[in-house]
Amino acid sequence: MPPHLSIVIPAFNEAETLQLLIGKLQQALHDFNYEVIIVDDGSTDGTAEIVEQFNHDRIRAVVHSQNQGKGAALRTAFQNVNGDIVVIQDADLEYDPNDIPSLVQPIHDGHADAVFGSRFHGRAQRIHLYWHRVANKWLTWLTNVLFNLDLSDMETGYKAFRRSALDKITVRENRFGVEPELTAKLAKQNCRIYEVPISYYGRDYSQGKKIRFRDAVWAACCIIRYRISG
Repeated sequence: MPPHLSIVIPAFNEAETLQLLIGKLQQALHDFNYEVIIVDDGSTDGTAEIVEQFNHDRIRAVVHSQNQGKGAALRTAFQNVNGDIVVIQDADLEYDPNDIPSLVQPIHDGHADAVFGSRFHGRAQRIHLYWHRVANKWLTWLTNVLFNLDLSDMETGYKAFRRSALDKITVRENRFGVEPELTAKLAKQNCRIYEVPISYYGRDYSQGKKIRFRDAVWAACCIIRYRISG
């Protein structure tokens, strides 16, 4: 029997891609029992209006009155999930919903508590921005050293969680620090973390990419912070 999936989508100014993403999700998950929770994080480009159009049995919308960041949007989404497996899906189409079945399979099979989609062991992918790749590799290395892991892509936006493991995590980070925070807290629970290859269709800044150098600096601080404390 297919697992019940909760797909959580943090969205900020993604009016150009959100409608297409929902269509892709519906096609990719037609054999699954699933729900989609979209959190519009204070968008100003009409994203909220698009979100409201999809508000029905399988797709639910939550709207933040002002922008708070990806971590804050995920915190809201996690409080509203009903599924056995929770998948983070960015709204910008950098990640392909067709990869979700392989992402959740190790959890469904009972082997994993969390699964990360690795862009560096993946299939089709756009060539990365060089300094983004350098920062990603360094942050992943730091995570591996401090938490005795062997990840290839800690900063991936495609992460799936067994609901019981996610329920033990309280998200504190409001912005992109949520990626190392989630990883650190999974590791400190001794969760079984798997990686699977995914496709990646990265954007550049002219296409709306939001993460900046300061976010990489803060991510490093978060890795150290959550190694020392909860």
